[in-house]
Amino acid sequence: MDDWTMFENTVLYSPKTGLMMEWGGMDMDDEYIFSMERKMNKALKAMRELEGGAIANPDEDRMVGHYWLRAPQLAPTRELRDEIEACLAHIKSFVADVHAGKICGQNGGKFKNALVGGIGGSSLGPLFVSKALGAPGDAMKLRFLDNTDPAGMDAIFHEVEDELDETLTIIISKSGGTIETRNCMVEAKNFYEAHGLSFAKHAVTVTGLNSKLDKVAVSEGWIDRFPMWDWVGGRTSVMSAVGLLPLALQGIDIDSFLRGAAECDELSREQNILENPAAVMAMAWYKMSGGKGGVTQVVLPYKDSLDLLAKYLQQLVMESLGKELDLDGQKVNQGLAVMGNKGTSDQHSYVQQLVGGPANIFVVFVQVLKDRDGASCEVGEGSTSGDYLNAFMLGTKKNLEDHGKKTMTVTVPCVSAYNVGQLIAIWERAVGIYAELININAYHQPAVEYGKKCAGVLIELKNRAKDLLIKTQKPMTARELADALSADPRDVFRLMLHLAANDPAVTVSIDNETVTDSTFAAK
Repeated sequence: MDDWTMFENTVLYSPKTGLMMEWGGMDMDDEYIFSMERKMNKALKAMRELEGGAIANPDEDRMVGHYWLRAPQLAPTRELRDEIEACLAHIKSFVADVHAGKICGQNGGKFKNALVGGIGGSSLGPLFVSKALGAPGDAMKLRFLDNTDPAGMDAIFHEVEDELDETLTIIISKSGGTIETRNCMVEAKNFYEAHGLSFAKHAVTVTGLNSKLDKVAVSEGWIDRFPMWDWVGGRTSVMSAVGLLPLALQGIDIDSFLRGAAECDELSREQNILENPAAVMAMAWYKMSGGKGGVTQVVLPYKDSLDLLAKYLQQLVMESLGKELDLDGQKVNQGLAVMGNKGTSDQHSYVQQLVGGPANIFVVFVQVLKDRDGASCEVGEGSTSGDYLNAFMLGTKKNLEDHGKKTMTVTVPCVSAYNVGQLIAIWERAVGIYAELININAYHQPAVEYGKKCAGVLIELKNRAKDLLIKTQKPMTARELADALSADPRDVFRLMLHLAANDPAVTVSIDNETVTDSTFAAK
């Protein structure tokens, strides 16, 4: 078989959606595809059952329904379908009233900004899409409070300080108990009140019904509340109110966004594996990993507006597939790492290793055919800047393949709401299919929850150490504090150094010879 015939056989194209996938660089020959047929059919069957309402997250006894968000008619009950449709209608009505000035700030200011307070899945999806589709003429400007870093929050508050009455705040947390989001909310509330404004008159929430946050919003009289459902995980929530509310406020065409994902889902229900882009992607991952993990997917979008795609996919892929145990309780330590940034500029930092380094990587290029709105000037050699961008992508792809590295390419016509919806959907479904292939629960995150619990214990330890210093009124080393509190001195030392740098009630005397012998005291 000649090279062109092989190429023809490894290009998947959908005329309806404009999506194209080239997978010839993944070395999946007929023998491998035949060997995977039984596994893939089983995985696709499991995906059909998931969409039909099966308990796909057994650890939490939950359905997994983010696919219904863009196709409510597929929801397993009329009640769920009605909830999804009612939420979308609520979002559109609310956004229309905000844009028309019917819903406004305390002093009558028409909202022109929105602070989005959330972390992880409650921010990464909306942030990626907002950046990808943002334009100078957007109806509102979004800013994201996505960490509990005081300096980071100060920088964002400074940007809206002169337009605070014209700034809406959206607080997003499914449980209502996410500490980082709680901190952002309290900081934002203090900021509004310091400027003589009521936070409640500028706040809405996206949260679970009757959650802690929901009860706060009701008791304080926030402007509005939008639902989060337990069958939608944070990392797959961008097409719920988590993403649709802020994105619609920005002015993004959320109907087109949802339609792009829904039509990509249709492609990915195809039972012919080689006509199913998500199945091809998942099968390529399995080819690289052997079903064991330990490889890295490098995502290189060749478009500035998509430069957060890899960051978004890190959570979607790594939180879903990075699991210690499989569904049978066996220790498997699965995972598929994701790295990357935009081409061509950022690839200068790591392509050298991709080409010349270990073979435990494969590269997914994301190609956008349309360069810009309007004509481009010639910059040299009879070519435009976009011609060079495309040539650099193809050159990098060829370089990698000539050095034995595996590649595939996902191509979309342009960066539009429809096409961004497609990109999200194809990776979401590939994750679901691959999880079935390796027999893990892609829809829980026990390691993340454990880290949150540890943080709570450390906050309690910090408070006990401070109380002890106040009570004793004598300087103490970290070791002495730890002995008195039955704690790990390493934890105490790290906690007290930070406390002394920020809390005027605690001081530190640094021992320049043995820094761990430094003493802490209460003023």
